[in-house]
Order: sequence, then structure tokens, then C-alpha cells
Amino acid sequence: MLALPQVSHAQLGISRPVGQQLLDGIAVKVDNQIILRSEIEGIMAQEAARAQGKPLPPDLRCKIVQSLVLNKLMIARAEVDSVTVTDAQVNGELDRRMNYFVQQVGSEKKLEELYNKPVRVLKEDLRPQVHDQLVQQKMQEQISGKVAITPREVKEYFDKVPKDSIPYFSTEVEVGQIVIPAQVNDAAKQAAIAQLNDLRARVLAGESFEALAKQYSQDPGSGAQGGYLGFFKKGELVPEYEAASRKLEPGQMSPVVESQFGFHLIQFIERKGDSYSTRHILLKPVTGTADASVAATKLTRIRSQILKDSISFSKAAKEFSTDKMTAANGGLLANRQDGGSRLPLDKLDPAIFFIIDTMKVGHITPPLPYRTDDGKEAMRILYLKSNTPPHQANLLDDYQKISQAALSQKKSRALDDWYEKNRDTVYLEVAPEYAQCKVLASNGQ
Repeated sequence: MLALPQVSHAQLGISRPVGQQLLDGIAVKVDNQIILRSEIEGIMAQEAARAQGKPLPPDLRCKIVQSLVLNKLMIARAEVDSVTVTDAQVNGELDRRMNYFVQQVGSEKKLEELYNKPVRVLKEDLRPQVHDQLVQQKMQEQISGKVAITPREVKEYFDKVPKDSIPYFSTEVEVGQIVIPAQVNDAAKQAAIAQLNDLRARVLAGESFEALAKQYSQDPGSGAQGGYLGFFKKGELVPEYEAASRKLEPGQMSPVVESQFGFHLIQFIERKGDSYSTRHILLKPVTGTADASVAATKLTRIRSQILKDSISFSKAAKEFSTDKMTAANGGLLANRQDGGSRLPLDKLDPAIFFIIDTMKVGHITPPLPYRTDDGKEAMRILYLKSNTPPHQANLLDDYQKISQAALSQKKSRALDDWYEKNRDTVYLEVAPEYAQCKVLASNGQ
């Protein structure tokens, strides 16, 4: 039996209650924004765990303080510069986080047991923090989003790296995939439609839509809130859901609506300007393993065409793969660290590693069972495009990584310049134990 992953308060991002904040102590105030001692020490503890017993840099704590102050300064300046985010953006991020942690622990009920709170309360606890994080991201994008790097700057950056500090990369591979979902059989679809029609009839007979959504909806983000999704503008929800919603008046229910997420029963709540709010009950038909045979047949045909050079793997992925992230990149999996397509072999998902470890470059697997990030059954074929042996970094083989590092440094300087320009526009108060940090001195001295 697999143990449940441990989800910490820091991972989930739930802030401590106000009473605990007062006991904890404020390290820095930036206008009406505060940084707690526990935030700084929590990051220090994380860095110590990563270091695995190795000594930490002596200036690490001050660097953490400076980074946190920069974040708070961006939020404070955002209020002055009228940089805002919408409720729909905040709700979307809250739903994404809840869905992720529900997947991590196994179910919505287990997440609620872990925190001894309903998902609805967890989301409300998170709302201020998520709002600030999105505002900060928007400010950062305005400050450094347009910063670009030239090939000459990349070379100059690399030439300045001391020879004994040039990194050594382990074996790296480029892996592509084409994903086709298993088909839901008609019987499963009809069962979901029939259940939603039954629930619709129960609401019309006087039962509470919200109570039924809490009991039956399979949307982990909204189910605990009686199906409530919040306010959205045109184009922010999937087309089928939006089209059905905008035909309704307050209190009215839609017929059963099918989207990429499953089948919905929608109840319209209200309009505010160009936004509208709804609640829904979502049912996801169960996909039987036998239904994967259609996807496997299609992938076998695609694989055959690629092997016969009738179509390239990249073009086939763009045309046929339902995994949007990789399809847009010709099927290639992306390295989340630098955005490139080369992946360290020792960091690969074991499900991929044990397959490609015995493959030759250019080979394509037959169709293999696969489960998508949202838990749906599918089939996929894997393609080993390249296999780069261990080597010391160089501009020819590692331009993407070096370019990303150079760009990151340039963006960091842009943020530092913005900080120096704006630091005197806000009220800054610092606890004595952090007074030695450079962030507190003028011009970084």
C-alpha cells in the first residue's frame, strides 16, 4: 500500500492565523505589507534541508530578506500604479492549487481531513496570499518581461564563467510523445447524462442545487462550495459551458452540457457588468480499459506512417496529440528548469526512464497505457530523439541552458534597478536583527 504524500502548510501556502502572526513577530514592514520571522526562517530551513548537511552561505538570510522585501515592494507599488488582477484569475489559481493537492493526497475528503477544514475554507484562507502572488507576478512581468538577450550577450556571459566553475551535465535525452485519450463508451456517457437529468428533476421538485452539488459533483474545486465557480468574463470558461450559461437567466438551469471535462448541469446565479457567476454539478463518465483499443489502433497507424517517412514525428504530434503542452513543441517534453527539450536522464519520470533506457535514438515505442495529469486513461507512443552523453557545458551543445541563465541574470538586474529606483517610495521598517542586511542600506551599500 502506497503511503499518502505529506502536504505541509508551507507547500499549500496556508498562512498562519493572525494571533499566531503577532506571537511570531514581524521582521519587516513595507508600507502595509509585512514579512514574518517565520517566513524567513522557514525558507532558511528549506535551504538547509536541500544542502544536506553542507554549510549554508553566510549571507543567505540577508538574501532571503532582500528577496521578500522586493516582493512586498512590488505589491505595495502595484497599489499605487493600479496594477490589479481579476477575481476570475484568483479563483482559477485557487482551483488549480486545490486540484493539485487533491491529486497529491488522493481525494478531497483526505485533504480536508489533513487540514481539518473544508476545501471552501482552505481556499478562503489562501485567497489573500494567492491574490498578492498574482499581483507580484504581474508587476514583475511589467518590470522585466520585455528583457531580451542577444547571442553576443550569451557568449559574454559564458566567457566570464571561471573555467573551474563551468557545470558538468549528466546524460540528457530528448523524448517526444503523442497522446490519444481512451474513448468513453456510450453506456458510460448515457449513465452520466441520466444521473444529471435525475438531479435536475430533483432541483425542479424543490431540492437544493448546492446540496446536490456537494454530494454528487466530481469537480474537486467547486463541489465543496455547492458547485459555485465565481465570476467569469467572456472567453474565460470552455466554450460549451459559456454558451449554455449565457442563455440562462438567474435561477435557471441548463440541460446537460458536455465539455472536455465531462458533463455539466449548470445553474445561473447573476450578472455583474460583463461578468457572470454560475454553479454546476460535474460528472465524469468512467472510462473502461477496453475503450483504449481505439486509441491504440490510431496510434499504431500514426507510428507506421512516421516509420515510413510519410509524416514526421513533430508534425504528427502537432496534428494528432491531445496533450496541448507537448503537441505545440512537436511532441517533445519540456525541461521545466530552462524551457528546453533536453532532460537529465536521472531526473526523468520512472515510467519514461525504464522504457527509453533500452531504446536507440530514433526508435518509437508501440502504443503504451498512459494516465494524463487530470487522471484520464489514454494511450501514447514515445520517441527517443537524442541522447547526449555526460559533458562539460559548452555553447554549442548547451546554448539553450546558457542563454536561459544569461537572461535570468539580466532580468534579475532589471529588478534590482527597479528596486533601487523605488525603494524610497515606500515606508520601510526592519527589526534590529535584520538591520545588517544590505537591503536596508541606501544604494545597496
